[in-house]
Amino acid sequence: MSLDKILAISGKPGLYELKTQTRSGFLAESLIDGKRLSVSIRHNVSVLSEIAIYTFTEEVPLREIFEKIQEKENGEQAISHKESKNKLESYFSEILPDYDEDRVYVSDMKKVIQWYNILQSKGITDFSEKEENSSEEEE
Repeated sequence: MSLDKILAISGKPGLYELKTQTRSGFLAESLIDGKRLSVSIRHNVSVLSEIAIYTFTEEVPLREIFEKIQEKENGEQAISHKESKNKLESYFSEILPDYDEDRVYVSDMKKVIQWYNILQSKGITDFSEKEENSSEEEE
């Protein structure tokens, strides 16, 4: 499963997998407990493949940050997102040394680490970019 199908829904904890579209929005399934949720178009929804973190030079896609965490942890779980502010900042600076401290908050770091741990626990560990010629393979 690619990050194109993984959603973060504001006001809802954890991550969700996009299942199907409906007339008024879409149906998503929680990666934490498997419960299904009908999400209307009024909800603020972010697709993980579209999220990036600010650095001093560019915006780094979330998938690249997940790859760096995975490399650092040898495919295992990262530190807990409930660690102290100093621990989270130090961990994040190891993964992304040039992140912009003025625009990347501790709450953002917590989300990234929590999301990585959720994906890793569900066996979603392929964070590579989706190939362009996937439509040719389907034919």
